Amino acid sequence: MFTNPSHDEIRALLKSVRTIAVVGLSDNPARPSYRVAQAMMGLGYRIIPVRPAQTEVLGEKAYAQLTDLPEAPDLVDVFRNPDAVDGIVDQCIAIGAKRLWLQEGVVNEPAALRARAADITVIMDRCVWKDAHSLL
Repeated sequence: MFTNPSHDEIRALLKSVRTIAVVGLSDNPARPSYRVAQAMMGLGYRIIPVRPAQTEVLGEKAYAQLTDLPEAPDLVDVFRNPDAVDGIVDQCIAIGAKRLWLQEGVVNEPAALRARAADITVIMDRCVWKDAHSLL
């Protein structure tokens, strides 16, 4: 059964992360992915948009998928439907990502356990901005 890391572990993760690839980042300011990414930028994190239909979001070059990134980000943050997480975990493994964050409502326990078995730290069904705002 999947359980999230402790608050202390999440706090340490957020302090060590500098670069966040946001999978499913919309260019629409009304969307949660945009608002969260923009807020994380305000906290000093570098955001890398990952969304096939975009070329740029929040002033940053967008990539179609994780495997297109020039280097592995410190954290992969996911704003996608839970059924897309299996493929995202495959890409995380392929690029050597070490941290995966599944936003509120993004719950795929088998994929999260598979990522964890591949030595990826996984946080699931939590908002990265809410945790950064409250824990840091």
